[in-house]
Amino acid sequence: MRKVLIIGMGAGHPEHITIQAVNALQRVDVLFVTDKGPDKDDLARLRREICARYVPERSLRTLVIPDPERDRNPADYHTAVETWHEQRACIYEALFTEQLGEDECGAFLVWGDPSLYDSTIRIVEQIAARGAVEFEYEVIPGITSIQALTARHRIALNQIGAPVQITTGRRLAAQPEPLSTDTVVLLDGECAFKTLTDDRLEIYWGAYLGTPDEILLSGPLGEMSAKIQQARAAARDRKGWIMDTYLLRKPAAPRR
Repeated sequence: MRKVLIIGMGAGHPEHITIQAVNALQRVDVLFVTDKGPDKDDLARLRREICARYVPERSLRTLVIPDPERDRNPADYHTAVETWHEQRACIYEALFTEQLGEDECGAFLVWGDPSLYDSTIRIVEQIAARGAVEFEYEVIPGITSIQALTARHRIALNQIGAPVQITTGRRLAAQPEPLSTDTVVLLDGECAFKTLTDDRLEIYWGAYLGTPDEILLSGPLGEMSAKIQQARAAARDRKGWIMDTYLLRKPAAPRR
């Protein structure tokens, strides 16, 4: 039966990939790579480098998948995402049927971990549920940008006995202040942290984590907000794309 592997590839450093993921690559015949445009050729290149480094003996067929256009500022966000997922599902389903042999194994190398703000699992589930093409699928975990961020800043993700919220820039901009707990923010193209006024907050920010282009900045949010915005804009202009993550932390009150 056809097999599809959804493999976490880590946050950017080729050594972020796990031994389990390397072993999984030994089974792969076809690598599916989504084409996100010329500005993001670096992302496809790293996938090819990982395969060349860890499974040089395998001549993987690489299929480049055109990514459907999507509205980045829709009136109805959830409907727009569902439409985009359906378009992707139709493309993937056709590839599984036409390009993956009955006894072959295909794989997606997913940035970070497939379970964190990535659509691949949901789309593959959707295809499997329709039943037009039979296949089995597995998910191989990876190192997330959150783990890379805290490691590079040499901090723990949580404070002692305290929870952590993981959210997006869109949701951060919509939620009321003050933040009730330490908050990790991903997918923030608008720098939502600039709207926060709590002067007790500290920020730990990182872009292109684990890559030669890595940028790390941290400190009181009031002092770092403008610096991070400037660094982010300059980096995006230089490379044409950016992936960044940050942790907002309110220092714990002293124990009495």
